[in-house]
Amino acid sequence: MSLLKPQLPKIGMLYLDHVLRFFDRSNFQGWPDKIEQVIYHWGNDKQRFINEVKQKKIDVLIGNIPATAYETFRDIARALPNVKFIPSLDSQFSNKSKENVTHFCEKYQLPIPKTHIFYQPDEALAYLRDAEYPKIVKRSYGPSNYGGYFVHKVDSVDEAIRLFSERRYFPAYIQDFVPMKADIRVMLVGHQPVCAFWRRPPEGEWLTNTSQGGSMDYQDVPREVLDLAVRVSKAAQAEYWACDIAVSTKDEYTILECATAFAAFPYIRDWIGQYLMWQLAPAQFTQPYFADRNWEELGKVDSSLLRTMRHIQFGHASESTDTGEYAPADEHYSLLNTYHEDAEEWPSEAWNFQDLNKGKLKDSYFGSAREQTPNNPMDESDSFESLLSELSSENDLDTGIEDLAKLMNGEGDVHGVTELQDLTDAQKSVVIESQQLVNFFMSVKGIGHGLATEIVDTLGVDGTLRILNDQPEQLMTFRNLKQKKLDAILCQWRECELLN
Repeated sequence: MSLLKPQLPKIGMLYLDHVLRFFDRSNFQGWPDKIEQVIYHWGNDKQRFINEVKQKKIDVLIGNIPATAYETFRDIARALPNVKFIPSLDSQFSNKSKENVTHFCEKYQLPIPKTHIFYQPDEALAYLRDAEYPKIVKRSYGPSNYGGYFVHKVDSVDEAIRLFSERRYFPAYIQDFVPMKADIRVMLVGHQPVCAFWRRPPEGEWLTNTSQGGSMDYQDVPREVLDLAVRVSKAAQAEYWACDIAVSTKDEYTILECATAFAAFPYIRDWIGQYLMWQLAPAQFTQPYFADRNWEELGKVDSSLLRTMRHIQFGHASESTDTGEYAPADEHYSLLNTYHEDAEEWPSEAWNFQDLNKGKLKDSYFGSAREQTPNNPMDESDSFESLLSELSSENDLDTGIEDLAKLMNGEGDVHGVTELQDLTDAQKSVVIESQQLVNFFMSVKGIGHGLATEIVDTLGVDGTLRILNDQPEQLMTFRNLKQKKLDAILCQWRECELLN
């Protein structure tokens, strides 16, 4: 008499049109049942998506949600109370914006640079007038920083006001400048570090992005940094997680970024798949084992090979002795199960500050940029009273979505589109992603606007993403794009958290 195996939960892959896919079925090698996929098409697609999940009787939806759809999927998750989202919407709270990263870190008393967030221009201006400089200004919401494009160091009140007048970031997200030796990215699965590497700025610079001349290496990541990353991952209750941790010139550690959406080699996505299969069906799948500091050896492999390596597994080391003493333990971090709470930790009614405050603006943001010249210095009265009186439409605020095309291309249009607010959500997402890809290529040294636009226009969004991930050598068919530039593109692509 054969024993019946317990029924497995039905898995669905959560995808969105025009958004890079973190997982596919191959990351779940050995799962015996059919894995469904459900694609959100933007626009007015919420109810259709909900109906499809129900019709397919999906128990678990796996996938990251980009910032542009986060609030929509809060509603979707509430409409599907019996469906488990992996990662949970609470775990993905930090994906949406840098504001949310700040709120998350403050709640759990995690070290971050001192940060101020303002939703009213007069409050931001008053703070900037009295602040000590330098400061770091970041766009809080929307695409990743693309080689530092949305991260700015300002050395004076005039620089800060001019920046906000030109960029019109909403909200104003301002941090104390931390002199850094480097930063360290740590990736975790089940609260266990599985990859970590240094990113060091070039001498005399402060941005660590490799596109800005920064360097990477995998050796001797401090144990204190790994401990901090584990602490952050546990606070987020995240099945998989990544932290960027600043290392100051005084060897102090602060959180710069953290999220479930991050760039990862395929073998790391396979490891996440192994972990999730064990978590969802522990009777059928064994707990995976990830060797401590495996990255120090794997990091010695050429990155072009790391991008193709799949389904790497580790065996437990066994040691024997003649005298019978126990072998020393080599595991500093345990692979742990993760648990989701039934109640929402970060409900949008309380924590969606951007949307809640945008409708309450007293004034529009910072007025027009004023050119400072020796004959027309921007004194304090110009910087504040005059700029506050130069109001423009609230629709000109840069929230990270609607005005991305203007931000990237000045006042020009994107493929003939001049008014993004007139587009449907689906059309808007296509335009935004196309421009994001153009700007990604432009962030690589030696690639200008013409070549970047030619690549994206020729290949299209989906084709560009496919080639970057699967056949990058095809990019060398474009004019003036040789191996050196291709290597720089792939190094930057590995670093970017594109569209998530």
